[in-house]
Amino acid sequence: MRADADVHGPENGSYENLAGSSRPPHSAYSWRDVLPKFALCFFGIALWSKGITMYAYYFLALVWILDSGLGRFGEVIKEPFVATMLILCIVVALGILWGDNVTLGYKVWKRYFAFLIFIPYFSLLGKTGKKRLPWAIGGLLLGYSGVLLTGIYQWITMDARGIPLLRMTYLDFSCMLGIGVILSIYLAGTRSNNKTRLLLWLLAVFLLFVQFNQNARALLLATLISSVILIFLLHKKEIRTFLAITASLIIVVGVFAYTSSTFQERLLQAQRDIELSQQEKYNTSLGYRLAMWDVGLHGIAERPLFGHGTGMAARYFDKTAETYKGGLYKDVPEFITTYHYHNDWIEIGMQVGAIGLLAYASLLWGWFQTLRTQRLTILGATLMCFILLFGLTDVFVIFTQNLYLLLAITAIAVCWQKTYGPASFHAENRSVRA
Repeated sequence: MRADADVHGPENGSYENLAGSSRPPHSAYSWRDVLPKFALCFFGIALWSKGITMYAYYFLALVWILDSGLGRFGEVIKEPFVATMLILCIVVALGILWGDNVTLGYKVWKRYFAFLIFIPYFSLLGKTGKKRLPWAIGGLLLGYSGVLLTGIYQWITMDARGIPLLRMTYLDFSCMLGIGVILSIYLAGTRSNNKTRLLLWLLAVFLLFVQFNQNARALLLATLISSVILIFLLHKKEIRTFLAITASLIIVVGVFAYTSSTFQERLLQAQRDIELSQQEKYNTSLGYRLAMWDVGLHGIAERPLFGHGTGMAARYFDKTAETYKGGLYKDVPEFITTYHYHNDWIEIGMQVGAIGLLAYASLLWGWFQTLRTQRLTILGATLMCFILLFGLTDVFVIFTQNLYLLLAITAIAVCWQKTYGPASFHAENRSVRA
């Protein structure tokens, strides 16, 4: 055994007594580690329930503080993702100052505040990663599997879209399925065991099949495009493999599209929406998005630097739609309550202008850099692609449960790499070296 085996820094969970005495007994340390393990596991399960998510959020933060998390904050903030998420939250908070309604501003700020759960989750994982990673992964898998089975059951027995039992919309459920598809393909491409790769591919195909039978057209498209990009990045040095997988994916997508009545109905609805929009009728799923984007871009042009203030974006649409372009969109607020602008960039631009757009772009860049630093470039690029495509027709932070899911996946992936080393993801590292 090495001479320094009993003296480690706090980053790996051991203790060094400054007076020169030995570290605390193993049993005492084990009991101190029970609460963080439970908090990580509980958060992975509870993030899908809107009723207890907030309890899991604050419980995780409390456990982090009790686990001397504040003392490790200086190390955590060095991660580009953490630094940029703090900047974004500060910018959105400052936007309340030039808004007209503090209450509405606070509600909007809370959406972006959700990013900060990454800090305690990541910090708790980073300490004694080998001991805590199984608990975090187990909780996440247990929660995801439970929600997936519930959604499939309600789809089969009730022909439901989304999960009414959990108050989960079809958009939330489809987003969750899309993330599962991408992660399954990524893991299949980075595993060396053929049986494991086959099982992961089968899982990806099954999740894609379920997603085809939800109503979320844009999310399905974001999943498919991101998956093709992911396959290319994983196999760009193996052109035959890439072409074979892509051809297989095209066949699978064709079969699913042909056999899914839900998908075909949504395509027909999109065609009807386009025809109605050409007749200047915007009381449709596509039409009101077009109206919001048009009014939103007009609003950004009015106040390009600082925006209209955090919380003021929705009010601006309801007020402006009455007169903008001769009242072309005046009936849209009666069709649907204005909640957000169905576009990440227009939403943040309306709230806090160019400084908000820059802060949000920096967040995505920091997210990618945190993964890239740990040689997870392909995973980072694919996740950012999915978020960007998703954000063209919806606002990412509205989907809090899936935001938490992606934050947890990021934290686990980074801590796994730090704990087990670059050899953990074979194809990813071959691609990086190439």
